[in-house]
Amino acid sequence: MKPARTKTPRKPPVKKGSQTSLKDPVGVYCRVRPLSLPEQECCIEVINNTTVQLHTPEGYRLNRNGDYKETQYSFKQVFGTHTTQKELFDVVANPLVDDLIHGKNGLLFTYGVTGSGKTHTMTGSPGEGGLLPRCLDMLFNSIGSFQAKRYVFKSNDRNSMDIQCEVDALLERQKREATPNPKTPSSKRQVDPEFADMINVQEFCKAEEVDEDSVYGVFVSYIEIYNNYIYDLLEEVPFDPIKPKWNSCSTPMRNTDFVPPQSKLLREDKNHNMYVAGCTEVEVKSTEEAFEVFWRGQKKRRIANTHLNHESSRSHSVFNIKLVQAPLDADGDNVLQEKEQITISQLSLVDLAGSERTNRTKAEGNRLREAGNINQSLMTLRTCMEVLRENQTYGTNKMVPYRDSKLTHLFKNYFDGEGKVRLIVCVNPKAEDYEESLQVMRFAEVTQEVEVARPTDKAICGLTPGRRYRNQARGGPVGDELLVSEVVLQSFPPLPSCEILDINDEHTLPRLIEALEKRHHLRQMMTDEFHKQSITFKALLQEFDNAVLNKENYIQGKLNEKEKVISGQKSEIERLEKKNKTLEYKVEILEKTTTIYEEDKRNLQQELETQNQKLQRQFSDKRRLEARLQGMVTETTMKWEKECERRVAAKQLEMQNKLWVKDEKLKQLKAIVIEPKTERPERPSRERDREKATQRSVSPSPVPNAPPVRLRHRRSRSAGDRWVDHKPASNLQTETVMQPHVPHAITVSVANEKALAKCEKYMLTHQELASDGEIETKLIKGDVYKTRGGGQSVQFTEIETLKQESPTGRKRRSSTVAPAQPDGTESEWTDVETRCSVAVEMRAGSQLGPGYQHHAQPKRKKP
Repeated sequence: MKPARTKTPRKPPVKKGSQTSLKDPVGVYCRVRPLSLPEQECCIEVINNTTVQLHTPEGYRLNRNGDYKETQYSFKQVFGTHTTQKELFDVVANPLVDDLIHGKNGLLFTYGVTGSGKTHTMTGSPGEGGLLPRCLDMLFNSIGSFQAKRYVFKSNDRNSMDIQCEVDALLERQKREATPNPKTPSSKRQVDPEFADMINVQEFCKAEEVDEDSVYGVFVSYIEIYNNYIYDLLEEVPFDPIKPKWNSCSTPMRNTDFVPPQSKLLREDKNHNMYVAGCTEVEVKSTEEAFEVFWRGQKKRRIANTHLNHESSRSHSVFNIKLVQAPLDADGDNVLQEKEQITISQLSLVDLAGSERTNRTKAEGNRLREAGNINQSLMTLRTCMEVLRENQTYGTNKMVPYRDSKLTHLFKNYFDGEGKVRLIVCVNPKAEDYEESLQVMRFAEVTQEVEVARPTDKAICGLTPGRRYRNQARGGPVGDELLVSEVVLQSFPPLPSCEILDINDEHTLPRLIEALEKRHHLRQMMTDEFHKQSITFKALLQEFDNAVLNKENYIQGKLNEKEKVISGQKSEIERLEKKNKTLEYKVEILEKTTTIYEEDKRNLQQELETQNQKLQRQFSDKRRLEARLQGMVTETTMKWEKECERRVAAKQLEMQNKLWVKDEKLKQLKAIVIEPKTERPERPSRERDREKATQRSVSPSPVPNAPPVRLRHRRSRSAGDRWVDHKPASNLQTETVMQPHVPHAITVSVANEKALAKCEKYMLTHQELASDGEIETKLIKGDVYKTRGGGQSVQFTEIETLKQESPTGRKRRSSTVAPAQPDGTESEWTDVETRCSVAVEMRAGSQLGPGYQHHAQPKRKKP
């Protein structure tokens, strides 16, 4: 019997200091592509098969003022510009395919800048196939004669496989052949000449020690990671006439009639392995079929024409090759119908998008957003490598940020010990890519220091008895086992010699007869024993049949119960699956909505920051303006204080002079009063005229019937300027003969800005009662200035006081009666006091006319 075989379980992470699990570093290889033009400057030099040297190009030193530097980087192996695809495959990918056939997982990356030859290394070109077609060719060359029939293995949605019997597989094959499915390739279909040359591998490659006791099935899937979303490139989306077609302008696609698929979610299976839920897995039976599936998905992959590459990959592509292995039964004809005996291994071929700087690619719009997501995912991959190296080197236990990117989250199991990891660093030696190549080399240096747990080897089993018997039936060698008839004949007594040489021999025939009788007796006994045993065996067989029948009835009843339970569970599972799909759709919508809201939030935050910066600039301008105005105010205040001090000093000097003049006048009056009365000399003609005018001014009031006196006006000394004559409504009309008058003045009752804007001078008429009960009028004058804010301000410069007196009142104040005049009237010049007061008043206001007195010169006051 064949020993029981189980699937290799997932190994738990090994603790620090454990010696039970060996670790291997990540295999990092370097491939240098040839220059496009021979005259281009080169910055990478291959020293030997494990070392490359980077030197600073001349243009970089001139632009960045840098020194000439030479840095060497070591790899597991370096492939120069003349390396063929076969040499690269034999070293890097051949061991991974061999591990795949022996039940181990593998991961192969191609990493580098845009235009470094990653896609060429992975896919190849016509006439020179890359790693992917060579891996498929080696796989089918090894298991071609041991493949199971189509649909014996069936993929489910939980990252595992189910086994169908031959009848179910045959029914499904007939059903699929009746309704051809474009997702399932056919070996009879004509190969597309576009990729026929890529899969035409001349070198025959095959793995050794293939387990002939098992059957195999190959399933392939193809996904891409675009803008941190996972899309199934093999998914056939039905055409929807309502939704618009995929536009190659907004998102570059080769096939513009393709409706964009829905993004997929990452999930974790029962063995804690990550997989893409709902991803299409196609069963293939040959290299042509597998590469046809790959090429169909490749046409849907997002590429674009950038400044650096005409067909630049805008997404990370992952081509998964899943190999399913199951043992045969004891006869060696059918697959063993035990799901636990299935072994699944997987090889992931990853073509990463190129890292690039946006200032070189001149990207904008969607290209800029794509480049940002590509660089972000590659940066997350580099961060994971750095954290893994730090944890392994220094014994720390930092959390590796696998979940920050879908790329690292999908392959986290490989770095936890689920298989070998290989990285091919593709570099372009031209000088323009020096800075990007330097970053790629640093990433490779970090990655090759990370160690991954070595997977456990699986033993290869020999041939089963069923297959050995089948080989014997086909003419193979027979063993040493004897038949049952020969064993029975050996138990009989031997026959004596039957040769009779003498006619008188009487002993030979009796001995022969005796031997035959013994044989007959023994045969009779064996026959009876055989009949007894046959009867006993039939009875036992009948009992066994009855027991089996009862057991079958019992099992059938149990099976019916189980089938009812299973049907109920299936309906519940279908309901839960529908609910799960609905929830996944809602989650996807919420994720997209969240992405939109986050984008709006970032835009609003940027706008808010812009407004805050603008407000800060305005506040700083306002503070500077306030400081400037404060300085100007301080300067103007000091200036006017000095001016006021000067004017006060001048006014004091003027008042002292006036006081001195008054003192002199009082002295003269005193001398006039003290001197003896003498005969008044005859006054000069001018004095007589002045006296007559005075007499006229103090003459009795005219009779009421006299005609009204025409008003007279005094012209202002500043008549050349335009004035604002502010006369409040509360002022009273004095009805005196002489009134102040300013020509071309704007008369207002309330001061307003409009009137002030048109004039240069301002005059306010203010009335109040004097000590003698008469109305005293004050003319407050000032200059109008324009302010910096666009308004007007008034600065008062002088105050002019106007006072009126009645001639009859002066007459009542006379202490004595004047002598009679020649015409019979009484003179008022006889009283000394009266004469003095009149003389002083007339001296000050002799030019004003009757009824109007100007008591003093205009007074200037500080506003």
